[in-house]
Amino acid sequence: MHSELNASIGYLELGMYVEALDELERIQPEEWNSSTVLWLRLEIYRTAKNWNLMEVVARELLKRKPDDPDHWNDLAFSIRRKDSIKAAQTLLLEALEKFPNDATTRYNLGCYACQLGDMEEAKKLVGEAIKMDSKFKLLALDDEDLVELWDSFKV
Repeated sequence: MHSELNASIGYLELGMYVEALDELERIQPEEWNSSTVLWLRLEIYRTAKNWNLMEVVARELLKRKPDDPDHWNDLAFSIRRKDSIKAAQTLLLEALEKFPNDATTRYNLGCYACQLGDMEEAKKLVGEAIKMDSKFKLLALDDEDLVELWDSFKV
């Protein structure tokens, strides 16, 4: 299974998601539902912008491991693109209650608040995420979801 997984990851890193999926199909059928294979499928579907399939896989991963905030954020990512920002926001507000110290959840909620026009909430949440994890400082500067937030500071 390792060679197929490595090949799939390699194709995914090159943006070749069809080939990445083809490699996963070479894995023995009894391994198809392993968490590792499902996670890789999720990333392939994200790259391919197949939000429906990404949501299906994200829901399965969340069901298996509900205490992992990354699974909540992945599901919200797919729901945002498939359904609406508001639906994704509702899911992440629930996640924030479970994981009050998760910077990624705060950051994503900040992006959603910005997209929904609530600049004060966006500023608060993104600021909190940056204080929790400095990697979000660089991400925030180039994040298309936050353009309106930065524009609100212009005079």
